[in-house]
Amino acid sequence: MPQRIRRQRTKGWRMPEGAAYVGRGSRWGNPFTLGGPNGLACVPGAVTGADWEYEDRISAAGMRHDFFHADDRVTRCEIRNLTRDEAVALYREALIGGSIVHLRRPRLRLGPRDNPVTVDTVRVELAGRDLACWCPLDQPCHADILLEIANAEVKC
Repeated sequence: MPQRIRRQRTKGWRMPEGAAYVGRGSRWGNPFTLGGPNGLACVPGAVTGADWEYEDRISAAGMRHDFFHADDRVTRCEIRNLTRDEAVALYREALIGGSIVHLRRPRLRLGPRDNPVTVDTVRVELAGRDLACWCPLDQPCHADILLEIANAEVKC
């Protein structure tokens, strides 16, 4: 069964033959990061009522702003960075919901528009392969989502 491999920078380490690198910088990379200046942040359920949701604008952790709903309600939000679990969940949602290219944040450089990451491309290109990423093996990673989708039995 294909598995996730943690990529390493140690001397002499080589990626196993046939394994695919799926970290950032590859077309398979997760654009949802755990912090930093890219503005990937969460607000507490302003739209869906969930505990958290993706906030589609550039904001830094600790900032506050008003979130304007379509029904004219306004929710005061305090921005926080995504957790690892949330970043993986958003990747799953975006991939299963259509494709990674079709996220609303075009400036994230999610891959060439003529080469989208979809469930079908994952199944075709990653099925049966080990996947390498930098995430610790004992923590959630978007590569787990890719492995699950790539190696799932397709029901007709």
